[in-house]
Amino acid sequence: MNILEYESYQEKKHHVSDLFPYTTFPCSIPLDFDSVPAHWHEEMEIICIRSGKGIVTVDLIEYPVSAGSIVFICPGQVHSIDQYENASMEYINIIFKLDMLQSKQSDICTDNYFQPLYDGTLHIPAHFAPGMPHYDEISHCIDSADMVCRTNPPAYQFVIKGQLYLMFHILFSNYGEMKIIKRDQKTVEKMKLVIKYIEANYMHRISIEDMAKELHISESHFMKFFKNTMGTTFTEYLNDYRLTMAGRLLLSSGDSILNIAVEVGFDNLSYFNRLFKKHFYVTPREYRKRLVQK
Repeated sequence: MNILEYESYQEKKHHVSDLFPYTTFPCSIPLDFDSVPAHWHEEMEIICIRSGKGIVTVDLIEYPVSAGSIVFICPGQVHSIDQYENASMEYINIIFKLDMLQSKQSDICTDNYFQPLYDGTLHIPAHFAPGMPHYDEISHCIDSADMVCRTNPPAYQFVIKGQLYLMFHILFSNYGEMKIIKRDQKTVEKMKLVIKYIEANYMHRISIEDMAKELHISESHFMKFFKNTMGTTFTEYLNDYRLTMAGRLLLSSGDSILNIAVEVGFDNLSYFNRLFKKHFYVTPREYRKRLVQK
């Protein structure tokens, strides 16, 4: 299971119909998991913080978030969610496909706004907090859509689409900006290749040499690039990713701890147990008990 498979699993639990690709589900840090590793996808995502505080990173920029914060993640943007020190955080994840709002035929909304947003040539701010201009209007649109999702009355889909169109009107008319910072964009694109490789191969052995070849650079250049970009070493990041996947498998499957360790890429159980306890502050067995306690 990689991070995209996990989100797909959540999506299947909460989607009413594949014909209406709008998903919303609650999450908790650290109750559900202590972090969401860096990843990217083609859907639009909105993260709404309900309580507590944490850190959301979008295209390598960290945003400290707290109750009321709203984070917009456009298609293709690399993003992650992390616990802030020992704080907990409750948030709502909203994921939807932009094409549910686009016309099948060419029109101004699609050509001038949605397609450039999808392509990455039209930018909107990633982070909004209470007190910022237009925050209340944007928050009202999201809350109105969320409220109708709780009861799903007849034709509720029109309400959700209407609120999304209104929200995008506010964003595009006040904040939409056509620009690309090429240097930063090249760095993000390189990291997307690394992340995609990890998602596809984390259960196998991955070396610095493998990653350097993937980016067509030297091993020393790759190590420096990764450390400067992600703020941690590649080995530390890979282990954290594997441990996060292991934590989710411990809560979602009945496999033995040994089998889960092997499935996520650890061939030494004692090493896995040691890293797991250092990462989660509990043993894998103790971590699994959370499932029973919920």
